[in-house]
Amino acid sequence: MRIGVLQMTSGIDPAVNARTVAEAVAASRVEGAAMVFTPEMSGVLDRDRGRAAAAIVAEDEDRVLAATREAAAKHGVWVHLGSLAVRREDGRYANRGFVIDGSGAVRARYDKMHLFDVDLPTGESWRESASYAGGEAAVAVDTPVGRLGLAICYDLRFPALFAGLAEAGATVMSVPAAFTRPTGAAHWHVLLKARAIEAGVHVVAAAQAGLHEDGRATYGHSLLVDPWGEVLLDLGEAAGLGFAEIDAARTAEVRARVPALSHRRAIPPVQVVPA
Repeated sequence: MRIGVLQMTSGIDPAVNARTVAEAVAASRVEGAAMVFTPEMSGVLDRDRGRAAAAIVAEDEDRVLAATREAAAKHGVWVHLGSLAVRREDGRYANRGFVIDGSGAVRARYDKMHLFDVDLPTGESWRESASYAGGEAAVAVDTPVGRLGLAICYDLRFPALFAGLAEAGATVMSVPAAFTRPTGAAHWHVLLKARAIEAGVHVVAAAQAGLHEDGRATYGHSLLVDPWGEVLLDLGEAAGLGFAEIDAARTAEVRARVPALSHRRAIPPVQVVPA
């Protein structure tokens, strides 16, 4: 099944970002893709909290979501809108992904569970939990490319989430992201390969890339990794749209070769032996 993967350099204006996503959906139809994947924070990427607040609205008011649903319906293409910043009913924000079908209907939502609170050696400091509430549910949804397990960026570092999604029947995982350059260079490829190999799935990781209007820099290298850990697509460091194939037969072949999913056991409490 052919997919499109959109690598973006999202800015601070949702209208501009909405056009980028809509154009990618249209181009994906021309290229024969059944589904297109976009990065984390496709709607707006702005670390100025005061300025960003004006662009973060309730889901039913979000112009990027509306434009994406309209484009999906117009072109008959499914979309995993990697994530948007949306305002919850309690006034806090959610980092929320959406799976939209070819009629424009929202089939699934996923709120990022693990929030990025780190201090890097470069001096970069991030406190996602200062503005966002973490999600409380793991989500998988049936799509034209298979049962799709949903994750977002920092979730990648928590393999138990991917194990749970695989046990729920997911054959493809999506990890939209906005990785920093230092963490991306060190960990991006190896973690995505590990999650694909562990769960015996294709992993689609649409990423943010380049220098953004708010001054941050992201790593790029949107990937499609197969269940054997082979990289089928790597979009490098520039924004753009790429295409690749997800082969369900490859998943079945790899899982038959190394049936790790059927060998998985519940881990009992750890017995700590004192020194």
